[in-house]
Parts: sequence; structure tokens; C-alpha cells
Amino acid sequence: MGSFSIWHWLIVLVIVVLIFGTKKLRNMGSDVGGAVKNFKEAMNEGAQKPGSLDDRGNSNTVEGEVTQKTKQ
Repeated sequence: MGSFSIWHWLIVLVIVVLIFGTKKLRNMGSDVGGAVKNFKEAMNEGAQKPGSLDDRGNSNTVEGEVTQKTKQ
């Protein structure tokens, strides 16, 4: 009774397909895949360190001058 056999998984799969339909399952799969892809791209963007060069060889460093300094 501990683990499921292949027959249990096949019955669950048939029930899921009957409830949702193949088109909706395909759409959900592509949505999840797109979300994972966007997440990986965002993680790679965030991994770039300040001052490092991007793909075009440009630096990400922002240069500027402080014009007014206030204490809080």
C-alpha cells in the first residue's frame, strides 16, 4: 500500500485528461514552460554584477555627481 503501481498512475492520467481535456493541458504546459523560461532569464539578468560588461561590451556602472547631501 506504500507506493503506487503503473496502473494507479495510468488511471490518474486518464481521469485528468477526461476532466481537463488535452487542449487545456497543452496550454497549461506551454504556460508553465514560458514562466520557467522567463524566470531563468530574470535570474541571469540579476546575476550580472555591477561594473561588469554586458553582451555588447558596455559597462553597467552609473556615473554621476552628488549635488545635495542632507542628513536625516
